[in-house]
Amino acid sequence: MTQDVAQDSTTFGDSTLRGYLDQLAAKVPAPGGGAVAALHAAQGAALVAMVARYTTRAKDAEVRPAIDRIIAAADAARERALELADADAAAFTAVGAAYKLPRDTDEQLEARNEAITAALLDAARVPATVVAAADEIVSLAAELLPIGNPNVVTDIGAAADCARAAAASSQLNIAINVASLGTGSAAEFEPVLTAIDELIARADALHGDVVAAIEK
Repeated sequence: MTQDVAQDSTTFGDSTLRGYLDQLAAKVPAPGGGAVAALHAAQGAALVAMVARYTTRAKDAEVRPAIDRIIAAADAARERALELADADAAAFTAVGAAYKLPRDTDEQLEARNEAITAALLDAARVPATVVAAADEIVSLAAELLPIGNPNVVTDIGAAADCARAAAASSQLNIAINVASLGTGSAAEFEPVLTAIDELIARADALHGDVVAAIEK
């Protein structure tokens, strides 16, 4: 039986890969692009941790303190990203529920509007947090590149690509929710939306650095 990661208590971390993909392909409200963005970040963090763990040879003793710190940070980022995937599915479901609230009276309409605004804010805050996770992953990957095991250097580039995808997809998810908010509420997200382009540029540059390292 397919595990429904959006509709029951099964978390993304506990779901099978097939169960997740079946739900992603299904005609259900969640999971969607927001959860995908968070899982991109989780994969990027996992790749960083993997490369770092391959950099624990005797010859790596001099950089071992940095490697151990990167492993701990990447593992923590992976867990946070999985939690954000669950949070995104819950937030998207809450938005749908808010729009379905009754609006037959002025009181009901006011309560519905307040619920929609609150749900949209929550739905935009989750991908904004994913962007922060993606930023950390790019920073960890960039730090790892010059000291990481060169035999798995391509995985550093792959980690940067995952983080880039997480940020770019989150940009879309923030924008669609912000578009339905008032100017005052939307202002909260201007800094993160501005930072995304710079983050993407850093990820692209890191990808290029990895290509250059391969071609040496």
